[in-house]
Amino acid sequence: MARRLPLGLCALLSVGPVLADTSDTGERMSRAEQLKVFGAAGFSDQPTDCQLEAEHYENYRPVTMDVVKDLNGDGRLDAIITEGSTLCCGFTGQGFFIVTKQADGEWRQVASGEGIPQFLPHRGVDGWPDIEIAGPGTRRPVLRYDGNTYKLLPQP
Repeated sequence: MARRLPLGLCALLSVGPVLADTSDTGERMSRAEQLKVFGAAGFSDQPTDCQLEAEHYENYRPVTMDVVKDLNGDGRLDAIITEGSTLCCGFTGQGFFIVTKQADGEWRQVASGEGIPQFLPHRGVDGWPDIEIAGPGTRRPVLRYDGNTYKLLPQP
C-alpha cells in the first residue's frame, strides 16, 4: 500500500519547493522532481496512514525531505525523507526512507525503517555508507548496502 503525503505538504508542493539541504551541490529541486522523490519512497497525494492514525496525538511530524545530497559519491542526488510519531514508529518516533536518483533520471528507494539514520565512515558496495539506526536502548543495528538495497549486518 502506498504511503500518502499529508494534504498540507501537497499544497506546499503546489506553490513552492520544499527546502532541503543541497549544500554539497547547490542544486535546487523542482516541484515535479520533489514529487518523483516522494513517489519513489511510496508516498502519494493522500494523507499517510501514520498521519491518519496519529491525528489526535500532538507528536506527529509530517513527511519531510530532510536531506538532499550525494551520499555515495556517484555524482547524483540522494534524499532522506522522514515522517513520525510514537504511535506509528515506536519509541524512536521517526520513520525514514532513503531514495537515490538513477542514471536514467528515475528515483529508487534503497532503504527504509524506523529510527534515526546515522551515516558511518565505512562504506558498502558502490560507495554507500553504512547506516547505524539510532533510537532508544543500547543496541543500534547497522545496515550495509549490498548493491541493490540496505541489509541488516549481523550483531556480534
